[in-house]
Amino acid sequence: MKTNKPSAQLRLIETDAFPFEFISSVATRESWRKEVYRPIYHVHKWWAKRLGSVFRGMLLGCVLPPETDLAEAFYQKHDFSTVTVFDPFMGSGTTVGEAHKLGCIALGRDINPVACESVRVALGPLDRHELQEAFNELSTTVGARIRQLYQTEEQAEALYYFWVKQAHCPACAVAVDLFSSFIFARNAYPDRKPEVQLCCPGCGDVFRASNGVEHATCRRCQLTFDPARGNAQGSKATCQACGEAFPIASAIRASGQPPQHRLYAKLLLTATDEKVYLPATLQDEAAYQKASLQLREELAQGKLRLPVNELADGYNTRQAINYNYRTWRDFFNDRQLLALGWLQQAIAQLPRPAVRDALLTLFSGVLEFNNLFASYKGEGTGAVRHLFAHHILKPERTPIEANVWGTPKSSGSFSNLFKSRLLRALDYRDAPFEATLNSSGKTFYASAAFSAQVNSDWATTSDWPNHSINLSCGSSAATALLDASIDLIVTDPPFFDNVHYSELADFFFAWQSLYPRGFLRADETTRHPSEVQDADAQQFADKLKAVLAECHRILKPEGLLTFTYHHSRADGWTALVEALFDAGFAVINAHPVKAEMSVAVPKSQAKEPIQLDIIFVCRQRAETACAALSLDEALAQAAQRTSAKAARLASSGLTLSQNDRLIIAISQFIVALGTSENAVMVNEALTERRADLTALAAAINEPPRIAKSAAASANSQSQQMDMLALFGQAR
Repeated sequence: MKTNKPSAQLRLIETDAFPFEFISSVATRESWRKEVYRPIYHVHKWWAKRLGSVFRGMLLGCVLPPETDLAEAFYQKHDFSTVTVFDPFMGSGTTVGEAHKLGCIALGRDINPVACESVRVALGPLDRHELQEAFNELSTTVGARIRQLYQTEEQAEALYYFWVKQAHCPACAVAVDLFSSFIFARNAYPDRKPEVQLCCPGCGDVFRASNGVEHATCRRCQLTFDPARGNAQGSKATCQACGEAFPIASAIRASGQPPQHRLYAKLLLTATDEKVYLPATLQDEAAYQKASLQLREELAQGKLRLPVNELADGYNTRQAINYNYRTWRDFFNDRQLLALGWLQQAIAQLPRPAVRDALLTLFSGVLEFNNLFASYKGEGTGAVRHLFAHHILKPERTPIEANVWGTPKSSGSFSNLFKSRLLRALDYRDAPFEATLNSSGKTFYASAAFSAQVNSDWATTSDWPNHSINLSCGSSAATALLDASIDLIVTDPPFFDNVHYSELADFFFAWQSLYPRGFLRADETTRHPSEVQDADAQQFADKLKAVLAECHRILKPEGLLTFTYHHSRADGWTALVEALFDAGFAVINAHPVKAEMSVAVPKSQAKEPIQLDIIFVCRQRAETACAALSLDEALAQAAQRTSAKAARLASSGLTLSQNDRLIIAISQFIVALGTSENAVMVNEALTERRADLTALAAAINEPPRIAKSAAASANSQSQQMDMLALFGQAR
């Protein structure tokens, strides 16, 4: 723990009294239903959304004295009207919203207009009556037209149509269905409901079977087949006509066009609210062709606006480009384009700007569930798996086409998201609540209702109204804010070599830019040369350093910079150290805390997934005073602090992986060297002592959360102390 100069008032978050284990416990509850506990940050898609309870805890820790009981203060109402908080990487607006709930003056800036517009709408003026009135009007006009697109000859409404990608066999030119499995629908809880739906590879009939069967016989053509083994396995497909096995991607690239699709099944909602799976019919194909023809006619007559933006090459877009997806319009089939084009146009014509902008933002969210990259998760959960489930634009072999307007049984539709996203966010704004550890799960009255007043004209002075929300779009390396005008900077910077936000955000922006408003302009892309999003560690460090240097300039001398970070790679840490230290900051403390969700796809692929973020607490280096430590002393201090902090987390119920313990050890080693003026020295130390830090992480045993024998417990503690003692000896 660093000792600050007397002129700098010590805050709770700077000390080891900060109860990060309590914050982690609350965050764990929030992480499983983030859209319920913090709906205001989920009105629209953004990536790497952080947990509101973590940032509420961070903000309180930054303003309260060390003796505060944060577990009590967390559920109390506060009014820090003299505190100005800035987030240079605003994203979904978590810092801004949590600071506003605490009565602070909140400033947020992001380089991406999709993020900025989403926050502007989510936190801005919204009137429930006007929104409901506009929704009802849309339902009886454009909604009725859209619903007609999904009426079937069975006098039922189609919930979902099921499509399969095709590739032409290079040997005989036959169109080959790219089924990885002939099971196209199963329940999310197969132990309870083991029934699955199969599509016969012979005649195309749809019928039921039991989950796990190795052989199924079609009721119509009597073909017996293995349901789990389609003719597309891995990167290759086998032609059903000639038996040729061929690479799928190369066959699709050779066509020069995006893959074609075949309609093979549908899920209907009958008049009695019964769900029925059926094979697609000639009438279904004719209905689709009718919609396709109508789309072409309306485009030719200039009646419809659709995206024309092209995909630019990038890590997150390359896989789609390799499948010949060249424009964002290619991500949708003709019926989807027709329905979405109608809906966006109707919303854009609404007379009230605030209502129009809110519903256009909601419409943008509908896009992620209604495209040819979405797939079917099955029943028992949200049925539609959106296109960003894999964090890359991965072409889906068996996409699902949902009813764009939706029914009460739909998933990802405009009518459903109106309730689950927009109205739920309004409920939260009117009566904010916090997740609790008791059985009720919620505590109200810890914050006042949101003011709904958002200033998007960025003020260059420090004369902001009390409790105001102030947003800006642009690079945070140049904010135009005054020197020493900010009390707290609380943020979550991007990680290098991770999700490239702008490459993915362009999917939404292609539609949003058709109707410029707020922070949205009629541009081709949201990509920006200054965005802190690089696969190269040095470029990432340089860009992050530019933002942190600007933060250093605008932060008051007694102010704090706190942010969350984790990385599994060594160069992810050295890039951070270079940016942070060269920008003039000293690291005062670092606390491990529960991250957004330990089962997120990129994490669960690792053998030792990281479920923690590290909260770094920093001051301007000129405001700190601490004697320098040798590397051996720093390692010994890191060992003690790592053991203590890991034990506190484990005692709260978190099971820590090896990588969790490693990032705690790395962060504590950085803290031990945190007042150094030489980033190169710190990074050399990180590299030189990486093996020691890894051994330290491995040596830490989690304390038992279930009582065991005193002898076994004492033996475990003794072994741990012996291992940790090694790090206190001169090496």
